[in-house]
Amino acid sequence: MPDPYLPEQQPRPEYPRPQFVRDAWLNLNGAWQFETDRSDTGLERGLRERELSGRVVVPFCPESELSGVGETDFLEAVWYRRTVTVPAEWGDARVLLHFGAVDHDTTVWADGREVARHRGGFTPFTADLGEIAAAGREVTLVVRARDSRHGVQARGKQATWYANSHCHYTRTTGIWQTVWMEPVPRTVALRRPRITPDLASGSFHVELPLSANVPGHRVRAVLADAAGTVVSAEARADLDLCPRLVLPVPGDRVRPWSPSDPHLYDLSLQVLAPDGTVVDAARSYAGLRSVSVRGRELLLNGERVFQRLVLDQGYYPDGLMTAPSDAALVRDIELGLAAGFNGARLHQKVFEERYLYHADRLGYLVWGEFGDWGCEAGVRDDNQRPDASYVTQWLEALERDHSHPSIVGWCPLNETYQPLHDRLTVLDDVTRGMFLATKLADPTRPVIDASGYAHRVAETDVYDAHCYEQDPAVFAETVAGLAEDRPYVNTGPDGRVWSLPYAGQPYFVSEFGGVWWDPEAAAAAGDDTGVSWGYGERPRTEAEFVERFRGLTGVLLDDPEMFGYCYTQLTDVFQERNGVYRFDRSEKAETALLRAAQLRPAAYENPTP
Repeated sequence: MPDPYLPEQQPRPEYPRPQFVRDAWLNLNGAWQFETDRSDTGLERGLRERELSGRVVVPFCPESELSGVGETDFLEAVWYRRTVTVPAEWGDARVLLHFGAVDHDTTVWADGREVARHRGGFTPFTADLGEIAAAGREVTLVVRARDSRHGVQARGKQATWYANSHCHYTRTTGIWQTVWMEPVPRTVALRRPRITPDLASGSFHVELPLSANVPGHRVRAVLADAAGTVVSAEARADLDLCPRLVLPVPGDRVRPWSPSDPHLYDLSLQVLAPDGTVVDAARSYAGLRSVSVRGRELLLNGERVFQRLVLDQGYYPDGLMTAPSDAALVRDIELGLAAGFNGARLHQKVFEERYLYHADRLGYLVWGEFGDWGCEAGVRDDNQRPDASYVTQWLEALERDHSHPSIVGWCPLNETYQPLHDRLTVLDDVTRGMFLATKLADPTRPVIDASGYAHRVAETDVYDAHCYEQDPAVFAETVAGLAEDRPYVNTGPDGRVWSLPYAGQPYFVSEFGGVWWDPEAAAAAGDDTGVSWGYGERPRTEAEFVERFRGLTGVLLDDPEMFGYCYTQLTDVFQERNGVYRFDRSEKAETALLRAAQLRPAAYENPTP
């Protein structure tokens, strides 16, 4: 009998966790029962126990076209329900139910029993189904997601008023990444590995957290390349909750990962019983590269690589924050590369992990960011109050993404704005907390305490600013002075200081450009920013747009002290028409001209002796 929850072609069928792959798994994407709960009274009204009135296609949020719902009004709470039969071949395994991301406060029940609670719309969580999910048994899953528009909440670019405008977009409520199940051993199982490259010694450090310690068991890691096994290592699995292995790569097999050669090693991970039987196993991969800081230099593998980054917000016309297909994730990276960018700042969103997998294999440099917008409090001089959940969610993102070689830096906050004064505020505490949490979770990558605007941590690894000046000559004057330790620093509209002084760190303009280029809608839209919006006066022709792009990027390419830039942005997003491509990813200007403008030599890569 066909599964009534699966459409003819299952959406997003690919394995969602490509750096920790088990062979046995069950994708639960497809049609789920669904019902909105605008007053958040569903629990009292019995929605947990009864059939739901509608249908939604998971993993697409109900606001999106691909969900089959397309409801863009505020959804205070939403409910999901479906039954699933646990595969008989899973035997006596323990069954884990995984959610890639659900926005925002989630409760999960299995056969009426609560199995998980999670706060945060960008990060994954797991429910252990314990004795509920026996092999061959049918289990009923119910999910409630609450998503209030009121109060402090990490939302990214989701609008808290009804209509899209300027740089705020249609909301995402509920499930928006893959839901799936997998069996794991009841005795001892691998948890997400932590793979850290050590280029200086030509080795990998592999941490293998375990669900339990069992006498006589061992862990094993085997590193391989196209020529076969490179190195393997084993350790006891009964002494440490997180055994650590070192995998030294022989000199003739060392192949550093870089944009020009994004080489990935295969990695096999196992837990072995005393008799050598494999108790648990997973596949992974790793890239051998380093990131370091030397004065104002930010180095990749000890070399200057100018970071030609593009701001990527990861929105799609039909799926909103969810890519319609895995191929769409690949295409976005390929579009960036085609236009001359060698990486992206993943803006105001924790991207799907498969995006990072493709960035790893395509050699695309990435700055990981959190969707922190949504902490405005409206209090003078204490106007942003991110709460403890910001730190919690960011740590979950760091745990998920630590092992991806494409990530070369972390950005926990973006455009926080608040005057510096003689009282420490919630923003000061949380900015420092997120910075320290990042450094503790991952000391191998540089951290920007907050991109643009309010730098409130004196020891931030990288310093930056945002500048949307449209005249290249004025832009050049504005961002000059880095060589004399006087870079451009964002201040408040009234000139009040937002940031601690620059202290000689690597520096880049991490948002600029944003040219309002809208060739089709320019005449029809007039100055209605709800229809078309961007920075500066709109170019009249494609040639004028390209010339402005060339001029603005050229200013930063010609600064020998600047390690990179980030141009706003890859694609238009709804009414925001400042992408180098349209929202549907079609060409907006001749891509070859943009590529040529960027790929001329950067002064940073060729410093004067």
